[in-house]
Amino acid sequence: MLHSVENHSMPRTAAFFDLDKTVIAKSSTLTFSKSFYQGGLINRRAVLRTAYAQFVFLAGRADHDQMERMRSYLSALCKGWNVEHVKELVAETLHELIDPLIYDEAASLIEQHHLAGRDVVIVSTSGAEVVEPIGELIGADRVVATRMVVEDGCYTGEVEYYAYGPTKAEAVRELAESEGYDLERCYAYSDSATDVPMLETVGHPHAVNPDRALRREAVARDWPVLTFSRPVSLKQRLPSLPPRPIVTAAAAVGAAAATAGLLWYAARRRAGSAA
Repeated sequence: MLHSVENHSMPRTAAFFDLDKTVIAKSSTLTFSKSFYQGGLINRRAVLRTAYAQFVFLAGRADHDQMERMRSYLSALCKGWNVEHVKELVAETLHELIDPLIYDEAASLIEQHHLAGRDVVIVSTSGAEVVEPIGELIGADRVVATRMVVEDGCYTGEVEYYAYGPTKAEAVRELAESEGYDLERCYAYSDSATDVPMLETVGHPHAVNPDRALRREAVARDWPVLTFSRPVSLKQRLPSLPPRPIVTAAAAVGAAAATAGLLWYAARRRAGSAA
């Protein structure tokens, strides 16, 4: 049960949500593969490969190394894509593809947090061109997402900022500083053990449909474990909910955070190799 509306004289608070398998039932980026194929961005082989990646992701078998390979593959795949064309394809198919995937339980939580006076922030590893319109669709106030390097209106295939692991936690802390959030009174939700750094930055962490590693961590730390299982169309659930303006949290995703994250990934790889 969430608290009642907060006293505005008190420090501000927020609820930080991972996106994939926490708010929506699939990988947001991989869900658009059919649209990208129909829009001429990828071939049939790439569609099949992303379908397999979606299966691995949904089965909960995507470990850190597999996520890294997926990131590298998708980064290389989008090299040369026109950014505006991607945005147009996402906008054209957003409601068709994403609306039916939104968990009813997540939509209820978002509504409750807003009624309690809290900002809702989506913190996702998926690309900003996908996450930002989804954030607007579900009523988020801010979005932190992976960003690709763009030159002359096209992706270079390089990653400017990777919102993954400890970089998510750094983004949350920077947002708290810039927006005046009291992290001890903030909430966070995720399905993945890679988001433990983000979850432990707030006073009210929650594991949602957790993978095995996160479930163990949640039990050990006495974090609440939630089960979201009812995707429902927002058109049916909240037909009168007006869209909320999204504020992109660009200031919260600085180079220092990205560097810290890359060092963490390298350390994880070396530890895995040594084992």
